[in-house]
Amino acid sequence: MATITFREATLEDKPMLLQFEQQLIAFERPFDRILKDDCSYYDLDFLIQSKDIKLIVAAVDNTLIASGYAKIIKAKPYHKITEYTYMGFMYVDPEYRGQGVIQNIIEHLKQWSISINVFETRLEVYSENTSAIKAYQKKGFRNRMIEMKMDLK
Repeated sequence: MATITFREATLEDKPMLLQFEQQLIAFERPFDRILKDDCSYYDLDFLIQSKDIKLIVAAVDNTLIASGYAKIIKAKPYHKITEYTYMGFMYVDPEYRGQGVIQNIIEHLKQWSISINVFETRLEVYSENTSAIKAYQKKGFRNRMIEMKMDLK
């Protein structure tokens, strides 16, 4: 089995991260029919360069295979906490899924959050994305709230 390494993303990683983003969007499109055909989720320059965000990538032989970030978010004024981290851009190349790669990225992001004295993290996942839900639950995530929608046409 190949050795997987984890590190912070750099601007040199941007071309591959753009590919990850489009593959992630293509995977999620069946879960959300309102996604535009030609869309983008992330400002990668900002994710890579912001001091309030940690973007981690996984690589095998210097080839990127996965990504994930955590960013500091201000909590609602009625919450007991003042801030939390939000995790996103959780992507693993299909060839490396099921090998604990995203679990390792989450662990790196958890440790970063703790190092900056932020002790809660959140993420969003489509309710039909059962494989991702299982992976997140395995790492300790629990449902907090369910967002509901209704088509009015």
